[in-house]
Amino acid sequence: MRYASITDRLNGLGSGKWALHIQARAMAASGLPIIELTIGEPDLPPDQRLLDEAARAMYAGRIKYSNGRGEPAVLEALVAKYRKRRADVTEDNILCFPGTQTALFAVMLGLAEAGDEVLVGDPLYATYEGVVASTGAAIRTVPLRPENMFHMQAADVEAAITPKTRVLLLNNPHNPSGAVLTRAEVVAIGEVCKKHDIWLLCDEVYEELTFGAEFHSPFDMPEFADRTIAVASISKSHAAPGFRSGWAAGPAEFCERLLPVSETMLFGVQPFIADMTAMAVSQPFDTARIMRERYNRRARLAAEALAGSNVIRPLMPEGGMFILLDVSATGLDGEAFAYRLLNEKHVAVMPGSSFGENARDFLRLSLTVPDDVLTEAVGRIADLGQELTGLAAKRA
Repeated sequence: MRYASITDRLNGLGSGKWALHIQARAMAASGLPIIELTIGEPDLPPDQRLLDEAARAMYAGRIKYSNGRGEPAVLEALVAKYRKRRADVTEDNILCFPGTQTALFAVMLGLAEAGDEVLVGDPLYATYEGVVASTGAAIRTVPLRPENMFHMQAADVEAAITPKTRVLLLNNPHNPSGAVLTRAEVVAIGEVCKKHDIWLLCDEVYEELTFGAEFHSPFDMPEFADRTIAVASISKSHAAPGFRSGWAAGPAEFCERLLPVSETMLFGVQPFIADMTAMAVSQPFDTARIMRERYNRRARLAAEALAGSNVIRPLMPEGGMFILLDVSATGLDGEAFAYRLLNEKHVAVMPGSSFGENARDFLRLSLTVPDDVLTEAVGRIADLGQELTGLAAKRA
């Protein structure tokens, strides 16, 4: 039988990125005591009021079809949210989707196609390759360098631009590194995109999880408003990944052009989840603050636990829910180290190569486990590092 070319373009770009995570889950299911530090899933539940609102709305009959753009209450709440960042936002600037991932997919379909190029920082979130490849466009990477704390540099963006470049996919705060761009960096990147007439697609799902660094976005800057689309959700900010509730905010003309694409895919989100989302966005909750405090503390705990190691080097994040560890001094890259760690120490982490070439010497650890579990896991990582360098010394 024949298949559409999209199945070839996406071959290997789906669950293959999570092969170690899948293996770790299988080992845990067989009874092995695996410490899992792979995926970014908040370790606290959504606020009870949000769960109650979703249930109330569902039992009140909010289970029928929605419209393509979004339910009135959630559109109103999102307009209010973004008006705090830019005064001219209206409902015409918003489209609702089931999660950030769907928003990214739909928006990219509206911006790029075969023959185009999309700039993406390397390291990059694991699904970005598939998001771009699905359109037929090609990825062109922008190096994010450890010596710059993985902050994207405008000069590197400009160096990567070709006549085929249509979009810069900007992830800020950044996964996997936790980098949070300064205002000057955002402005410089925006100026490059404006100069070369390039769209800015901004994944801002970690907006509320920064550790003191101020969040900045080109969406908030009038000079870039006509070329910027921001996508986000309640998955991270409100610890509600399973509810799949997100959105895109961008120019009114773009949203109008994309609406038929959204309607063809989904024709609306679930009204009872939209009601929960409206409450989440419009009322104050402590969830994000609690997570910020936890993840910042745990990142510091991990770094302190490695203070005596001369082979495992932590890179302190500025936001998000992960920490990167440089394992290059062990003589192994991140993937080889991660599989040794899983099989010998029963600790599951993500190899940096899952996120691109520039993270190949790193491990990404999730900070979404209790402090003592994280400390134990980091201790095992340090032990493996010492064992590997000890073996290398003996062979030499």
